[in-house]
Amino acid sequence: MQVLKRASLAKQKVDPIDLTGHDQFMQHSKGFLAVVEAARPNINEIDIKQARERLAKNSNAILIDVREDNEWENGHTIEAVHLSKGILERDIESVVPEKNTEIIMYCGGGYRSVLTAEISQKMGYTNVHSLIGGFKALLDADWKMEPKD
Repeated sequence: MQVLKRASLAKQKVDPIDLTGHDQFMQHSKGFLAVVEAARPNINEIDIKQARERLAKNSNAILIDVREDNEWENGHTIEAVHLSKGILERDIESVVPEKNTEIIMYCGGGYRSVLTAEISQKMGYTNVHSLIGGFKALLDADWKMEPKD
């Protein structure tokens, strides 16, 4: 499967049904992919290079890992804050009280973070990004990691 460098699969005329997951281990349902694709036009996706630049230029930017607890415990970026998709809506305002804070969200492969970026925007956050490729892209880019808890 190709690593997608895009703002939206729809803009590239890629059918999300053709995508079975970001890697060989993850299978995504057609319904999930459809929901993600519907959200993509509403959010901003950035790649690894852009994430590095944004974090370097803005000391107030926050990298949020939206993966589940067990994924976080198996390793995460050293500078990330953990706020899983399951509790994001409940807790984001206490973790990030300023709605204009720059936020970069990542998940395992770049799908769930699209959804969390969209919901964060619906909650009033104005500077939210989803990391293309997610944790897998961070690993491939030799991002500094915190080892397994």
